[in-house]
Amino acid sequence: MAVETELKDLGNGLWAWIQGDGSWGWSNAGLITAGGEAALVDTLFDEQLTDTMLRAMEASCGIRRQGIDTVVNTHANGDHTHGNALLEHAEIVASEASAREMEAFTPATLAQLKAAGSAGALGEAGRYFAEIFAPFDFAGVRHRPPTRTFSGAAALDVGDLRVELLEVGPAHTAGDVLVHVPDASTVFTGDILFIQGTPIVWAGPLSNWVAACELIEHLDPAHIVPGHGPMTDLSGVREVADYLRHVEAESVARFEAGMGAEEAALDLAASGGMARYAGWRDAERIAVNVDTAWRHWSGSETAPDALALFGRMARLYFDRR
Repeated sequence: MAVETELKDLGNGLWAWIQGDGSWGWSNAGLITAGGEAALVDTLFDEQLTDTMLRAMEASCGIRRQGIDTVVNTHANGDHTHGNALLEHAEIVASEASAREMEAFTPATLAQLKAAGSAGALGEAGRYFAEIFAPFDFAGVRHRPPTRTFSGAAALDVGDLRVELLEVGPAHTAGDVLVHVPDASTVFTGDILFIQGTPIVWAGPLSNWVAACELIEHLDPAHIVPGHGPMTDLSGVREVADYLRHVEAESVARFEAGMGAEEAALDLAASGGMARYAGWRDAERIAVNVDTAWRHWSGSETAPDALALFGRMARLYFDRR
C-alpha cells in the first residue's frame, strides 16, 4: 500500500517528513541541520519506509544518512523507532521511560502478533491488528535501542542550533518527548499531537497530556510538526487538548456511575457527545482512552492488557464499518 508523502522545508535548515493521512502506523518525522551537522527526529514503522525517507532527504536536503549524528526517538512506539538500525553510526537519544518500553515491546513481538492475526488467530483482535498494520514489515526490523537516555529535560547542539528535549510523559506513552528548536520556532511533538485523528492514551493520565498541549501553546512555535497528520498551528493543539478534556469529563461521570471501562467506552462511542469528533480517523481508540482513565482513577498499577484493548477497538471498528 503506497501513501502520499511530503518532505516539507520549514526553513532554517529544518524539514518535516509527512506520511499519508496519519492513520495507524503512518507517522511523521523531522530533520534538523546546521553547520554541516544533522539530527533526525524519529524513524518510521519499518526499514523500507525509513530508507525511502532517508533517500528523499539525501536528494533534497544535501545530508547523507552517514552524516546524521543523532536520532531522537520522541517515544517508544515502533512507528517512531523501527528504522533506527539504518542509522548505525548515530547516537540514539530517548527518555529513560521510553527506552524501558522499547525493550518490553520489541519489533519481534509486533511481527508475531501480526502473523498470528493474519493466520486467523487471536479472534477479532487479531483480525483488526493484521488489517490496520498490513502495510508494514515488522519481520524485517532490526531492533536498535537508545544509546543515550535522560529524564526530565536534555539538550543537544546541531551546528549552532540548540535543540531542547522536553519530557512530557507519561501521556501517550510512558516517556513522551517534545523536540523544541527555539531559534527556528519549531516543535516536533511526537504523538502528543494527532491531527485530524483520534489520540490514543496508552499511559496517561489524560491531565498530563493536556498539560503537554499547554506547554506547546506556551512555547508558541511558528511550525508544529505532529506525530501523525498534517502540519498544524496552535488551533490544532487546542483541538487535541479539548478532545482529551471532553473524554475525561464524559468518562468521569460514567466511572462515578459504576460503569466498567468497556461498557463506558461503548456507551460513550454511541453518545451524541462525541459527534464533534466524528470526522476524526480511528475513533475506536476511545476504548483505550477510557480504559486508561479507569486504571488511573481506580489507582491500578497494572499494565494495560494490549490484546484485550485491541479486541475492544476491533468491536467498535468492525461495527462502524
